[in-house]
Amino acid sequence: MDTIKNAEFEGERPLFARHDLLLENVSIGVGESALKRCKNIIAEKCTFNGKYPFWHCDGFTVRQCIFNEGARAALWYSRGCKMIDCTVTAPKMFREIEDVEVKNTDFPDGQEMFWHCRHVKLNKVSIHNCDYLFMHSSDITIEDYEQHGNYSFQYARNVEIRNALIHSKDAFWNTENVTVRDSELHGEYLGWHSHNLTLINCHITGTQPLCYAHNLKIIDCTFGQDADLAFEESELDAKIVSPMVSIKNPTTGQIRVPKVGQIILDENIQQPADCKIILE
Repeated sequence: MDTIKNAEFEGERPLFARHDLLLENVSIGVGESALKRCKNIIAEKCTFNGKYPFWHCDGFTVRQCIFNEGARAALWYSRGCKMIDCTVTAPKMFREIEDVEVKNTDFPDGQEMFWHCRHVKLNKVSIHNCDYLFMHSSDITIEDYEQHGNYSFQYARNVEIRNALIHSKDAFWNTENVTVRDSELHGEYLGWHSHNLTLINCHITGTQPLCYAHNLKIIDCTFGQDADLAFEESELDAKIVSPMVSIKNPTTGQIRVPKVGQIILDENIQQPADCKIILE
C-alpha cells in the first residue's frame, strides 16, 4: 500500500482512480471529486474541504478525519465505507452507498443523509437537522443513537434500532419490517402506513401515533399525555404498560392497556372492526 503524508491537494480529481493508498494528515482543499473512482483507501487525520471527495469508490475507511462544510455530498455511489471518530459539518454525507459502518461520529447538519443506502450500521452516532433521513434505505442496524429531524425512515425496510432517542415528525411512514427496542420516540404521526413495525419497551409521545398500520406489534411500551387518537385503522397486537389518553377506531387485533381516557368507536371504523381493548 502506498502512503501519502502531510500533503495538500486541491482542484479537480487530484487523486483520481488511485488504489491501495494510505493518506495520513492530508488536506483536500477547494475543488471536486478528489478521490473519485478509487479503491482500498484509508484516510487518517485528514481534512476535507472540497466537494464530492469519495464518489464511485470501492472500499475505504476514514478515521479521525474532518469533513468541513465545503465537503458536501462527500460519500456517494460507493460501497464498503467505514467512518470512525470523525468530525463532520458537511451536509448530505451518504447517498446510494452499500455496506456502511459509522461509529462515534456526530452530524450537526444531517440534511438528506442516507438516501437509497443498503446495509448500514450505526453505533454511537448523533444526527441533527436531518429531515428525510434514511429515505428508501434498507438493512439498517442502529444502536446508541440520537436524532433530531423530521420525516425520517420513510420507505425504509429491514431496520433494527436499539437504545435510541428519536425526535421526528412522521417517522417510519410506509416502512416494512422495522423493530425498535429500548428507545424514546417523540413526534407527531408516528409509523403511519407501516408494515410489520414492532416496538419493544419504548416510550412514545406525539399526537395520532401508529395509525393505518399493518401487523403492528407493541410490547411493554408507554405513551405520553399528548399521544392521543392512537391506532386509527390499524391492525395490531399491543401490550401497553401506561395509561393512554385516547384510542380511536382500531380495525382489528388486541390492545391490553391499564387505563384509557377515551375510547372512540364511531361510524367511521373500518371492518372487521373487532379489535379487543382489554383494561388490565
